[in-house]
Amino acid sequence: MEFLKEQNPFLKKWRKGLKRVALVYPNKYRSGISNIGLQYIYAKINSLDDFICERFYSDVYEGIRSLETGTELKDFDIAFFSLQFEEDYFKAIDIIKKSNFKGVKIAGGPCVMENPKPLLNYFDAFFIGEVEEVLEDLLEAALNKNFDGLRGVYTGKEDKVKRVYPRKLNEHLHVQIFGEGVYGRSILLEVGRGCSGACKFCMVRQIYFPQRWRDLDLLLEVVERNLKVTRKVALIAPSVTGYPRLRELLQSLLNFNCLISPSSLRADQLDLEILEILANSGLKSITLAPETGNEELRELIGKHCPNDVFIEVAEQAAKLGIKQMKLYFLFGLPCETMEHLNDTIRFVERIKRIIKVHVSVNPLVPKPHTPFQWLAFGGYYGNKAENISENLAVLKKKEKYLKKELGKLGIEAKFEKIDKFALQTVLSRGNTDISSIFLEKPIRIEKYGKYLSYFQLEEDLPWDFIDHGYTKRRLIKEFEPILYEVRGVN
Repeated sequence: MEFLKEQNPFLKKWRKGLKRVALVYPNKYRSGISNIGLQYIYAKINSLDDFICERFYSDVYEGIRSLETGTELKDFDIAFFSLQFEEDYFKAIDIIKKSNFKGVKIAGGPCVMENPKPLLNYFDAFFIGEVEEVLEDLLEAALNKNFDGLRGVYTGKEDKVKRVYPRKLNEHLHVQIFGEGVYGRSILLEVGRGCSGACKFCMVRQIYFPQRWRDLDLLLEVVERNLKVTRKVALIAPSVTGYPRLRELLQSLLNFNCLISPSSLRADQLDLEILEILANSGLKSITLAPETGNEELRELIGKHCPNDVFIEVAEQAAKLGIKQMKLYFLFGLPCETMEHLNDTIRFVERIKRIIKVHVSVNPLVPKPHTPFQWLAFGGYYGNKAENISENLAVLKKKEKYLKKELGKLGIEAKFEKIDKFALQTVLSRGNTDISSIFLEKPIRIEKYGKYLSYFQLEEDLPWDFIDHGYTKRRLIKEFEPILYEVRGVN
């Protein structure tokens, strides 16, 4: 088992009087161990005199016994659940039920920052934000079972909750747990948070605003501290290429003889020098997200980068010995036509002539806290958005077409089921009235059609109570340029 190979410098022995805190990640170990935020919470709690923290993963003892000691979840006083993906809600609820856990249940993570309403009946409290500054207060509140007045906490009683976040990233976890995660056995280096991009489908810009970067000296200090364990470094940020001192960081890592693995790259922020350093470090694959092969549609969704920039990156990467490129695309975008899909196919074909290509293609999920939050699943707005079954059928037709045409080109393409993203849409945009969905087998997605349809601009939305620092007026202004075009298109 993967977790048996890990090095854990924070392991704490139980002694009488310690309060037990479970850190539950309702997904696989290899994903959870790669989350630097969870590692921070685990290390911080175990540094406190009165608490001990142990970890739970869905694929380790089915999530009901701890990785460290095999202690059952029901024997813990507090359980922190980290919800990174909407589909994890089902596993989280399953773990709570199977373990017969009766302690205090608190959920956090990006899904909670998005919209916790569907889970209100299953947790005692939700934390909205980045927990560093209030973790100890949150623990004490949980012990006392009283969250009144605590910043960032939502229990269902509050009319408004303001997101909590540190304005400066002055610290970083120096000593880390090393395990076989999604980046391999790597030093996890969180370069920054937030994004300056203008993508209208992405909520990172809102829920992690403002963009913040860590000091270069601090980052290099973390790396030097861990070089005896591994020389692979995973650079973590919504957009690593936006880091103001990126070249200095990359060159320093190269001088340390590190293999550099960036979590995300923007084509318009890449140049030959950056690519050369990455290639010289041993990187063999890069990942970019064009979203569509049609430049006008890409502009419409807020991604301001022409096709030629991606082509140039592919050419430079191939010349430097980088073997392959992974490309992420969306379909079901507003105003999208079959010709737009053809442009995507032609665009991929151009890249394939230059470098080996892997493609991942998914339908758009109109997420809360984005200018697209009012759209229906399928990219529609207005009367056409009300026929949910027809919308799903159109999406499946588009998916089938893309599969067939990419297949003809010999492109390795990954598609997830449309229904999975329809469910994700319902879970991310639902209210408390969808809580019964977690008890249904099978799930009848059309039953929750109002959350797959469009929202009126003036109506109250389930997540409006969360204050992320933006105004609805700004999102509407960003949505307006396509509002009238999107009605009736397709």
